[in-house]
Amino acid sequence: MPRRRSIALGLLLALLAGLGVAWQFGLIGGATPAGDTQRAAGADPVVPPSYVGSAACRDCHVDEYQRWQASQHAVAIQVAGEQTVLGDFSGVEFRHRGVTSVFFRRDGKFMVRTDGPDGELADFEVRHTFGVHPLQQYLVELDGGRVQALGIAWDARPKDQGGQRWFHLYPNERLAHTDELHWTQRQQNWNFMCSDCHSTGVQKNFDAAAGTYATRWQEISVGCEACHGPGSNHVEVARAAAAGGREPASGGLTVVFDERRGAAWVIDPVTGNAARTTPRTTSTELDVCAQCHARRGQFSDDYRPGEPFTDHYLPALLVEGLYHADGQQLDEVFNWGSFLSSRMHEKGVTCGDCHDPHGGKLHAPGNAVCAQCHSAARYDAPAHHFHAQGSTGAACASCHMKTETYMVVDPRHDHSFRIPRPDRTASLGVPNACNGCHADRTAGWAATEIRKRYPAPKPGFHGFAEAFAAADRGDRSANMALAQVAANLDESAIARASAIERLARLPGESALFAADAGLDDPSPLVRRAAVGVFGQLPPPQRKAVVPLLSDPSRIVRMQAARMLAPLGDEAFDADGLEAFRNAAAEYVAAERFNADRPEHRTNLGGFLAERGDAVAAEAEFRAALQLDPRFVPAWANLADLMRLLGRETETESLLREGLAVAPEAAALHHALGLSLVRQQRRDEALRELRRATELDPSSERFRYVYDVARDELAK
Repeated sequence: MPRRRSIALGLLLALLAGLGVAWQFGLIGGATPAGDTQRAAGADPVVPPSYVGSAACRDCHVDEYQRWQASQHAVAIQVAGEQTVLGDFSGVEFRHRGVTSVFFRRDGKFMVRTDGPDGELADFEVRHTFGVHPLQQYLVELDGGRVQALGIAWDARPKDQGGQRWFHLYPNERLAHTDELHWTQRQQNWNFMCSDCHSTGVQKNFDAAAGTYATRWQEISVGCEACHGPGSNHVEVARAAAAGGREPASGGLTVVFDERRGAAWVIDPVTGNAARTTPRTTSTELDVCAQCHARRGQFSDDYRPGEPFTDHYLPALLVEGLYHADGQQLDEVFNWGSFLSSRMHEKGVTCGDCHDPHGGKLHAPGNAVCAQCHSAARYDAPAHHFHAQGSTGAACASCHMKTETYMVVDPRHDHSFRIPRPDRTASLGVPNACNGCHADRTAGWAATEIRKRYPAPKPGFHGFAEAFAAADRGDRSANMALAQVAANLDESAIARASAIERLARLPGESALFAADAGLDDPSPLVRRAAVGVFGQLPPPQRKAVVPLLSDPSRIVRMQAARMLAPLGDEAFDADGLEAFRNAAAEYVAAERFNADRPEHRTNLGGFLAERGDAVAAEAEFRAALQLDPRFVPAWANLADLMRLLGRETETESLLREGLAVAPEAAALHHALGLSLVRQQRRDEALRELRRATELDPSSERFRYVYDVARDELAK
């Protein structure tokens, strides 16, 4: 089920904003993009690879092609037609929160009559289907090349499982046409939110000046080249080999998946667990899967499989709102981040060890897939799981891969592969697998039962839970515990990065010591998080991050440019200035790629303001408000820019404009209060500052400023 708006929207925006300055407060095929230059094996001269389509792979890779055709990747998006539309379009009505929608046919087209962008009922043509199981959504084209996903979906499950019905993705909410979650609004925009993962070779093509999209793809579905890269060179190499009477060649690919080649998993008869015969030293396969199976922000559509994932995407860390404090999935995080936090990842497991990469299915059913590496005699037995054989409780995934249901009907397994910890449910409030089934019992009961069976239960791989929980509830004593997590190389890189990210919000020596050490970490996630901590320091004291302007990872270089933006050119030597300019250009390009989003226009405005370009900054803030007049951070940042320029009257006016469209925005009330203080309008100022604390009682800053102002103005 979609999460509450405060989580689903807030965390999405927070992830996207991670690219930028921290807030102060038509679906058709198209031309082949240039791609990266690639030398095919046996080919000369160097030629850029182009897309050839999955059908070109069929003759040489018959088995793989057939398995792919039966996968959900092959039908991730389809043209609406008799064989692709699963929903009932026979004139059936669906009522939700005062709106009656009708699904019907007209002239052979699939139509829906529902509330449109203006809130009025209108007829819309469904042009494409979106997914197949356990639900299918439908895409509608609106003006300006915008493609939107309907909020009413078809439950594709069998009828005896509750399926074969229309249902709303937000069943408990009445979504007005102005709501961000309404199907016509930006949170349901296919061009930005969905296209990159549901088709192959997507180019978003947003025209910022016109405010329109011309989004194109190379293949409508997730085809072979989505994972293997543009295949023209490979096809030419294979054809040349066949013409010469040689075995088909494997050269010319943009990426070669060889991490599991020659490696095997051998079970230790003593422990019952397997070890890999040769260590995994690269992450090629994981990075390719991550492009779609990670919660991430995209800042380039030039990605080709085999390139560094973090040169095109910014992954989410184990942050509050997306994950529970112990790293269990909370919001829809798509597996990659969870898996990176697991012992399985630490031991060298890849996606392909469990899943057939072409068909998407497990290599073996049920517990048998786990028995590839974990002795069935030891683990698939009542002596281990204490449940009847064949029961739900005896399934490995039931205990170690707890599910969370998204989009109302879609349960997904947590890929952090954890030991159940009901004791943490009692102490931290996180969920556990035991009480997922034994819902009529308490977490204390479950913890006691585990101790009966395992007097010395293993703590599991996720040792950061207590530190993260303390930080997330605002406990400043968490600094030292977070620093210890950050320094513990036995923790996963994503956990260490997540600890440092929390330290960035908790000023102190512990944070800076951890960040200084993290600048040299092998993981770009850790290095980027470490760079962010230096934002606690005055700009002249951030010189330690200058070397990171030339980091191998783009997300690190851009973060370093953010931190150093307030410095003038004279603060750098010649090499440093060149590195800064290059990194800053990458940062600006990343934000402009997402110029269809108000958060990115706001981010860019903040960056330009720090670089001293007030005119360009103001233009970006106003562009953000043109995209969405309700976007509070743009109002706050634009007003603050006016303050810095000494235009206090405009500051007040802008804040009042913002409050007219977002009257519950605590940040705007707080900023207005400060503006009124500067204008010596004391009574009005106190009212606004107090209102900010009422709207956001969790903000220590709002409370502190209000208390100080009240004391000072009372003198």
